[in-house]
Amino acid sequence: MKVSNRIYLELLTKYLKPHWPQALALVFLLVIFTALQFVSPLLLGSFIDNATSGASEQTLFWLAMGFLGLAFLTQISSVIEVYVAENLGWLATNRMRSDVAAHCLNLDMGFLNRYTPGELIERIDGDVSALGNFFSRFVIYLLGNFLLLVCVLGLLFFVDWRLGLVLLGVTVVAFAVIARIRGLATPLWQANRQARAEMYGFIEERLNGTEDIRSTGSTNYTMSLLHRHQGQTLIKQRRAGLITAFIGNNTRLFLAIGISAAFGMIVFLFRGGEITLGTAFLVYRYTDMLSRPVEEISRQMQDFQQATASIVRVKDLLNTPISIKANADSELTLPSQPPLVEFDKVSFEYAEDEPVLQDISFRLPPGQVLGLLGRSGSGKTTLSRLLFRLYDPTAGAIRLSGLPISQLPLAELRRHIGLVTQDIQLFHATVRDNLTFFDADISDEHIIEVIRELGLNQWFNRLEKGLDTRLAPTGNSLSGGEAQLLSFARVFLKNPQLVILDEATSRLDPVTENRVELAVNRLLKGRTAIIIAHRLATVQRVDQIMILDKGRIAEFGRRETLADDPETRFANLLKVGLEDTLA
Repeated sequence: MKVSNRIYLELLTKYLKPHWPQALALVFLLVIFTALQFVSPLLLGSFIDNATSGASEQTLFWLAMGFLGLAFLTQISSVIEVYVAENLGWLATNRMRSDVAAHCLNLDMGFLNRYTPGELIERIDGDVSALGNFFSRFVIYLLGNFLLLVCVLGLLFFVDWRLGLVLLGVTVVAFAVIARIRGLATPLWQANRQARAEMYGFIEERLNGTEDIRSTGSTNYTMSLLHRHQGQTLIKQRRAGLITAFIGNNTRLFLAIGISAAFGMIVFLFRGGEITLGTAFLVYRYTDMLSRPVEEISRQMQDFQQATASIVRVKDLLNTPISIKANADSELTLPSQPPLVEFDKVSFEYAEDEPVLQDISFRLPPGQVLGLLGRSGSGKTTLSRLLFRLYDPTAGAIRLSGLPISQLPLAELRRHIGLVTQDIQLFHATVRDNLTFFDADISDEHIIEVIRELGLNQWFNRLEKGLDTRLAPTGNSLSGGEAQLLSFARVFLKNPQLVILDEATSRLDPVTENRVELAVNRLLKGRTAIIIAHRLATVQRVDQIMILDKGRIAEFGRRETLADDPETRFANLLKVGLEDTLA
């Protein structure tokens, strides 16, 4: 992907415009810093000329004090400039980081499943962090150093046109070289960033699987794979670094040649009596100073190549289309009552020509419970995720209370649906935040009431800080039953009209399952529900049964009717046992 100047301008405008006072302050500081750099050699040259011509000590004293004052102001302005630039860079990158993170959270699950969390973290944080200098310094430093360059060349032309002409020619050649080869390192930096993303993805996956790695004795093999990732990252980093260094060294080579020629001319002019000693020193200082803006512009262009590589990756991510439309402008709302659930010839496939669900049609009346059965891979979980709009159907329509869910505001839809799975995701946050999902409108009294209603009193009473206790993200401080009951507490606090239980009790011991069963009974009361289950006790509470087989409805009907008919699959499942048949 080639980055046009328009994209650079759009990024700068979008992320710097909200912080224009800081950007303006940075420009002002840079102008002051440039002026101080330019004036200091003038004072030194004047000091030398006055000293050699026998000026009074008072004159020399004030010239020296003026130089020291300028040096002090230069340092102060430099410190302030660094502070303002770093602050501006962080403000801009934090805003971009938020935009990229928000975009990722809104992408469909198919996209998120293609990348490890570590890879996405590197895209969201690593690539965006590499743009800090681009936002805070790139344009301003280019303009500032160009201004300093013009001033220095102008003074050198004023002293002697031959001197100015030589250094102007060297500067033009140096910039021509920079412009010619500035894009060479960009694809190499892209490859480096990709290698880093893959390495972080590998580390994240292995850290999550630490128990399995240790139990299977795979630690040494895992470390060898990590070394391989590190080696690939090193190779790509080294290639990109070498090309970048090559560009910088070419610039320095041309500058060294030009400055050497200028020094020779200084000696020639001084010996010929055309310039004084102070002017010779002044020309020397400005000639030496000429290398600073050229090298700084060269360094900024090197950083710019890294920034371009990151911009390509960030824009590629931001340009990934969001297939699940939020419908924020829709005025449709669901009634505050158990909904009628309708699937009308729904089909779905994760990959083209690989159907997971085919021609699914059924109606679940309000307030009834559907038991969803089928072997692993039959499409049970996918069907529930379609209701939540984590995916959209490939064909057909899904309706709640007669309203197509594809036309409902996404927030409105998900507010009316509660989901409980056997894999409980806990956050490294307080008990309060874990239960309410950071909803400050839910009172502590209501949270504690739900905790007690679900029989979590003993667990809650052990917490030293109560609702302010921070939970470990892995949930190691909780038993399986406690974690499961916490997930039920989340749904109770949300109070949805449609509940989906996805194999919510399949890993619990009998004693704990009894506690969860009581919670399920409370949860289903007065709600429409879909239960994905493998246990006989779970399906005894449902009104209707649906059996999926290879993505199609193999059987659907009222539980009692199917159970009483010995020819049905459901009746056969009851005979041989759900756990054995559906495993």
